[in-house]
Amino acid sequence: MIIKPRIRGFICTTAHPAGCAALVDEQIRWEKTHGPIAGGPKNVLVIGGSGGYGLASRIVAAFGGGARTLCLSFEKEPAEDRTATAGWYNNLAFDRTAAAGGLYARSLNADAFADATKAQIAAIIRKDLGQIDLLVYSLASPVRTDPDTGTLYRSAIKPIDRAVHIKSLNVEKGIVSEVDLAPATDEEIQATVKVMGGEDWERWIAHLHKEGLLHSGFKTVAYTYIGSELTWPIYWEATLGKAKEDLDRAATAMRTVLAPLNGDARVAVLKAVVTQASSAIPVVPLYVSILFRVMKELSLHEDCIRHISRLFRSALYPGGSAPGFDPSGRFRVDDRELREDVQAEVRRRWELVNTENILEISDLAGFRRDFLRIFGFEADGVDYEADVSPLG
Repeated sequence: MIIKPRIRGFICTTAHPAGCAALVDEQIRWEKTHGPIAGGPKNVLVIGGSGGYGLASRIVAAFGGGARTLCLSFEKEPAEDRTATAGWYNNLAFDRTAAAGGLYARSLNADAFADATKAQIAAIIRKDLGQIDLLVYSLASPVRTDPDTGTLYRSAIKPIDRAVHIKSLNVEKGIVSEVDLAPATDEEIQATVKVMGGEDWERWIAHLHKEGLLHSGFKTVAYTYIGSELTWPIYWEATLGKAKEDLDRAATAMRTVLAPLNGDARVAVLKAVVTQASSAIPVVPLYVSILFRVMKELSLHEDCIRHISRLFRSALYPGGSAPGFDPSGRFRVDDRELREDVQAEVRRRWELVNTENILEISDLAGFRRDFLRIFGFEADGVDYEADVSPLG
């Protein structure tokens, strides 16, 4: 079949297997040119490793550090008449390339929140890896079933305590408008923390620790975003921010648990990137479009692979130097995004931007391209008019 992007609202319902493979290989090639990571991990579990920062983490660990990697994600498989999700093709491409290079790689398609999945992963680690020395938690899901109660929780992207009137962007139409966002209820705040907070991350570490599967010196890291004051009303000071604060709570608690192993648990604050999830958050696409234009003009922009490679090399495994933390104990790799000259120019353009000038003062074109690349489109050297099998 000839596969084209089918965009409905904030999602693309198709993915291109050859395009996904080409983009995975592009990231692998880039990482391989930057030499080995001194003292890097050897056995790595990435939860949510099929795309974005999770996939980049797996690539850096494997092709920068020579690690054996195990990936857990929840993907839709292909059929004769429909494509799989992009993550399914990404995992397939990664596993094939790693195997060709003599690296252990295995991808499991299952619900990360389920206790049965934790037991399954534990069995694989025990059989294939013995123990792990790094767990990357990069999960992005809008819903979670609590394994203890069976309650299904749905996250909500809303402000807290007050309604918000703010600029936003229709990415598909290129229309800048102003939107009114109603505040979340207490139940919606609590549900968002249950889905996106640190509870499941803690359960993973507790389970694997109990099973004796964490190596001495074990590290775990979860990814978060803080961003600019421009996005805080719908992000850091909103329901999402409450969930992200809970990651900090979990990291602090786990550092105590892991101390006998000389282990560590940290939250890493990353820069803004285009993801399927971020595209659905009001305000964020407009902010990111302006930010990307400014950072590219200043030669500061990083995509997922470049950003995560810097995280591993400068923070997680910094060689002989001591890693730096912010007052909350987090790794901060969002320093370039939050540079004062960057943010001053973003704020200046934010006040000016409208539908008529959006293409001139932002990188909306780049945002759109990055969005399509999530699903395997806009990859260099891929014939998108060719007849390909959706089975991969």
